[in-house]
Amino acid sequence: MDIIKLISGFENVIVSCGATDEEILKAEKRLNLVFAEEYKSYLQKFSYTIIDAHEITGICSGKRLDVVKVTEEERSFNSFVPSNLYVIEQTHIDSIVVWQNEKGEIFQSYPNGNITKIFDSLSDYLINS
Repeated sequence: MDIIKLISGFENVIVSCGATDEEILKAEKRLNLVFAEEYKSYLQKFSYTIIDAHEITGICSGKRLDVVKVTEEERSFNSFVPSNLYVIEQTHIDSIVVWQNEKGEIFQSYPNGNITKIFDSLSDYLINS
């Protein structure tokens, strides 16, 4: 499903203005990875969002929702997480963190070192969680 249409269809949504291509590239370089195409589309349109109970990271000045700041922080706590993953959401429930890779696949990590693939895309995650 198209991520922009999906997010636009939710009722309880807070969004920000989109990020520029330059800001997206700068974030990728700082994290030394490539964002999934779906996530790039999301960033270009919304930058970050709050959808019901989900706070989806993006590119912003805030520490709590900026994908670069949050990913760097979580990497320091979770050295077992592969370096090609970036944080989509800190759930603030039992220290569970939701990550995405360049293919768009969604993973969930736990403080004990377990990481599990949970969805094939950000759209799937937002629809089914």
